[in-house]
Amino acid sequence: MSGLSAEETPTYVGAVHPADADHMGHVNITRYAAIFDAANWTFFARQGLTRAYFEQSGCGMAALAQETTYHKELFPGDTVVAFTQLLELRERTVRFRHQLRRSTTGDLVATSEFLTAHFDRTQHRAVPFPAEIRSALRSRVVAHPE
Repeated sequence: MSGLSAEETPTYVGAVHPADADHMGHVNITRYAAIFDAANWTFFARQGLTRAYFEQSGCGMAALAQETTYHKELFPGDTVVAFTQLLELRERTVRFRHQLRRSTTGDLVATSEFLTAHFDRTQHRAVPFPAEIRSALRSRVVAHPE
């Protein structure tokens, strides 16, 4: 695909099904949301924010903000791939952007930027990332995002 570096690993790969279409015949917004949600959890797991970590630590991740932009339409039968860029790391939060592309052409079809917080599920407040997860996240920050 054009515009992608060889070292990028997808956070989501899938196909669009007829059930994903709205009354106008293109992909509905709930499907985009589901794709971006799946990409979130793949991205988190790669940094050590796994289900096991959440169960053991009592922590979780919470979305604070999300902005999605739709660039091109998707239709049933299209195949897609998402890549994720970590834009900013702070003590308790991360900001990242997913780029959803058509697999066959590399065309950018949608982007979704998230601000998420690492939080204590008992206290219901944001808490700092543990050192090993901060280190993993820090290594992923993109200096000059697209």
